[in-house]
Amino acid sequence: MAATPDERAEGHGTTGPGVVTFGFDVLDRVEQAVAMVKERMRRSVSALERAGIPYAVAGGHAVAAWVARIDPAAVRTTVDVDLLIARDDLERATAALAEVGFVHASTFGVHMFLDGPAGKPREAVHLVFAGELVKPHDPVPAPDLAAVDDREGYRIVDLDHLVVMKLTAFRLKDRVHLLDMIDVGLIDAGTLGRLPEPLRPRLQELLDSPGG
Repeated sequence: MAATPDERAEGHGTTGPGVVTFGFDVLDRVEQAVAMVKERMRRSVSALERAGIPYAVAGGHAVAAWVARIDPAAVRTTVDVDLLIARDDLERATAALAEVGFVHASTFGVHMFLDGPAGKPREAVHLVFAGELVKPHDPVPAPDLAAVDDREGYRIVDLDHLVVMKLTAFRLKDRVHLLDMIDVGLIDAGTLGRLPEPLRPRLQELLDSPGG
């Protein structure tokens, strides 16, 4: 039976084979989710700054900051927050983040901070330790805390070191982030010469097939 106009407006109807209609409330929920992630990042970095703990935003949020400088429409959202800190500051960071509601957890050697007791790991603040391998077989370690850029009002990993981190991890989402940076011109063939040699074939692969 065909959906009524009211049902379609509420997001319960269909407009044809393979097509489902959603109400505009779905867009509101998407916007709310993005706002919550931004608030989580701001709350965590503000806590570290108040405690005088050096840090840099890494991962998808650092990619978004760099991409936004060229083309804000190309920015891709991400649900977790990755922060680069020194391992020696872990105890102080744990105390600082606890003061603003984060709960420390560790899974398979990954230190993270859940947003409250009911927080989800995929939405957590994840730590990367400066100058250390993220995984035992990674070709290069994470950068040190000198590799930062602070033009966004908070500290982010500088572009070349962010590219190195993404090429080192090289999961699907990392390749997507790298392709985004290629698409807006942040990465090109000239980047290859600034990379550690083991990572150059990975970037060349993406440069050769930017469409996937």
